[in-house]
Amino acid sequence: MTDERLLRLIVIDPKIMLGKPIIKGTRLTVEIIVEKIAYGGTTESIKKDYPFLTEDDIKAALLYAAKRLAHE
Repeated sequence: MTDERLLRLIVIDPKIMLGKPIIKGTRLTVEIIVEKIAYGGTTESIKKDYPFLTEDDIKAALLYAAKRLAHE
């Protein structure tokens, strides 16, 4: 999947989670996914905790975070 397609899985809506970036169709923030990985979480453990997530959702969250940091 291309960067562009992955990034389409991330949405920002001021009415959902105070406008934080989330996985499309959920209320799960990019922040939560990145934090879980920072503390040693794996794709498998995150998918176990949030069975509605796909591997691409997790990749999208990480890519989004990386792209945002690249602009700081």
